[in-house]
Amino acid sequence: MAGIGFELRHLLRRNTLLGLVQAYAYAGVIGSGPWVLSIVGILLIGILSASVVEPATLVTQFQTSVTYLVACSLIYTGLAQLTFTRFVSDRLFEKQGRQVLPNLHGLMVLVLLGAAVLATLALFVVLPGLGLLYRLLMLAGFALLSAVWMLTILLSGMKRYKAIVVLFGSAYALIVVCSLLLRPWGLEGLLGGFVLGHFVLLVGMWLLVVREFPAAPRLVAFDFLQPGKLYPSLVAIGLLYNAGIWADKFMFWFFPPTSQPIIGHLRASLIYDLPVFLAYLSIIPGMAVFLMRIETDFVEYYDKFYDAVRGGGSLQFIESMRDEMVYSIQQGLGQIAKIQTLAVLVTMVAGPWLLDVLGISRLYLPLLHVQVIGAGLQVGVMAVLNVFFYLDQRRTVLLLCVLFVVLNVVLTGLTLWWGAPLYGYGFAVAQLVTLAAGLQLLTRRLNRLEYHTFMLQ
Repeated sequence: MAGIGFELRHLLRRNTLLGLVQAYAYAGVIGSGPWVLSIVGILLIGILSASVVEPATLVTQFQTSVTYLVACSLIYTGLAQLTFTRFVSDRLFEKQGRQVLPNLHGLMVLVLLGAAVLATLALFVVLPGLGLLYRLLMLAGFALLSAVWMLTILLSGMKRYKAIVVLFGSAYALIVVCSLLLRPWGLEGLLGGFVLGHFVLLVGMWLLVVREFPAAPRLVAFDFLQPGKLYPSLVAIGLLYNAGIWADKFMFWFFPPTSQPIIGHLRASLIYDLPVFLAYLSIIPGMAVFLMRIETDFVEYYDKFYDAVRGGGSLQFIESMRDEMVYSIQQGLGQIAKIQTLAVLVTMVAGPWLLDVLGISRLYLPLLHVQVIGAGLQVGVMAVLNVFFYLDQRRTVLLLCVLFVVLNVVLTGLTLWWGAPLYGYGFAVAQLVTLAAGLQLLTRRLNRLEYHTFMLQ
């Protein structure tokens, strides 16, 4: 589908410094906009409510509750995100777009039912003895977020990045306003604003999807569950990738020396969570580079390579396009490395000031540096996995995800056992080893791309 790459290339064709800056700024906004808006929105609610909501611990309870909702809903929906995106992609390639909406409705039925069951069980196990309204809002929030992530991944696959950013921006502006208006009701008021905003976000996304795809005679279908259309490898990849990203956070949350109880059985880690938050803000430039390289140079040569394969192009042209693909990957990863190195240097200079502003001891400055490096490596891992997805190398991606999860859990456990000097190294080293393994496998795959394309089909 004609996506964001055309708009980025249009900005780059101006061949001016302003056009280059606009293209990278645009890529940064659409690539990182949704999660940045989410984080900033929740922080604004906390800052603006701190002096109004009594006691002040209710604000911390709200932010912790939302963090767990986001983490658990991402891991849960990881089971379906990638495999359903592949189902939609295959139907569009077959010119069967009418199958998309009924199957989306069927998927949403299953996702919401599963979310309701899991959340109901969790309310009695994780949040015993708390108010009924709070627990009902947590259940509603988990179900809504699960549905939002499914539509987000679908719209991302359709290259509707701008629409996603606009919807998230509008929804989180509404969440901030509603939460502030409902502050007198304490924790339930803040959480009620969060739930209302995500309901509006879900409706907006659903309307956008309905406009995008043609109507069908059936309202609900479950064709995506049929053998041959459901990819177990993609189910496992979605689950493992999201679980891997959150594994070290959960380990710090539930390791008593690094955390404290917040509400019910939910815990948080001040010494780990804030450095992680700052580190992820530092990858916005890296995400812009990642999106620029993938959506412009790489996709252009990827399309030309496979069009030539399907259309009977000459071997010389096919090899030339393969070489251009490899070069675009090298350039993209090189630029990500440069921009994240700059982010590390900026953090080293501004880190002490940031920690002072947030009220964190400068003893945790090394942790911030390590987290910035780990987050930057994650952008590289995402780029490599994305290329493997384009090449339909699901087994390779699954192998890398298993490697990342195992390393993150084992190495984080070792750092927790060793003590504070090594906090954060588990995640960073896990990303480093996964990236190194991914680059090695990608090099081998690209060197034999023509053979695998023609001889193994």
